[in-house]
Amino acid sequence: MIALDPALRARLRGLRITPQRAFARAGMGQHRGRERGTGLEFSQYRAYEPGDAPKAIDWKLYARSDRLFVREAERESPLTVWVLIDTSASMGQADEERPAFARLDAARQLALAVCELAIGQGDRVGLLCVGRDRIDGAPAGAGPRQRDRVRLMLDGLQAGGGWPDAARLSQVWERIAADDLVLVLGDLFEPASVALAERLAAARREVLAIQLLTVGERDFPYRDGRRFVEPETGEAVPGDGAALREDFLARFGAAQGALVSRLDAAGIRYASHVLDAPLDTPLRALFAQGRG
Repeated sequence: MIALDPALRARLRGLRITPQRAFARAGMGQHRGRERGTGLEFSQYRAYEPGDAPKAIDWKLYARSDRLFVREAERESPLTVWVLIDTSASMGQADEERPAFARLDAARQLALAVCELAIGQGDRVGLLCVGRDRIDGAPAGAGPRQRDRVRLMLDGLQAGGGWPDAARLSQVWERIAADDLVLVLGDLFEPASVALAERLAAARREVLAIQLLTVGERDFPYRDGRRFVEPETGEAVPGDGAALREDFLARFGAAQGALVSRLDAAGIRYASHVLDAPLDTPLRALFAQGRG
């Protein structure tokens, strides 16, 4: 079963999934919410109302004012984290130097790392896998059993097909509630994936994205004649690598710039990861303390 390398797990220490928004949730997670009650940190006083617990009354203030007031506090609120993985055919792409480690393999490791971070800080985590023209997933939950459920599902993931139509994507809205945090893992080449992230962000879901790229896309190191195959359609285009390199890098760079601008305009925090880089790099970009 999929597991994190001990060295990677060690490098993840000190990372914390911290939302930028305030969350209104009850419970004992590590995130301050707007829900008022008998929490851990004093917020304000309000007039006593029938039904309030006697222990919430500030009796010292009553002795001074002869009026009943209740001490309100901000409760520490658990966060629900959803990891949304693109499992379409393009996620099966790998580099020639490391053919056994595809984009989807990196996504599986990153998803497990986020799951362990969330569960370790007392939060809930759920998994959604979009590809093969359908949506699969594990409902949000907490604790060691949820970690095992996520691991089992990640273990069986395979890349294939494309994204489902808009009607099937409505399942995402049924599972992800307002104020949940969503981490999108994919190559972000599918227009529907970016549009979904934008729509979620516009509807009070906090959205983060990690784009998974191959070394070939970053460097285009090809110097010989070859057939370039589009993984989702199977369409093959012959060409000379050396002759195509300059134009490809210019076009790819422009497309990346447009993507980053689009995500930034939607308020989506973004990090990129190339398959030859350490897996903790994008997680540090998003979750290292002091970032955000």
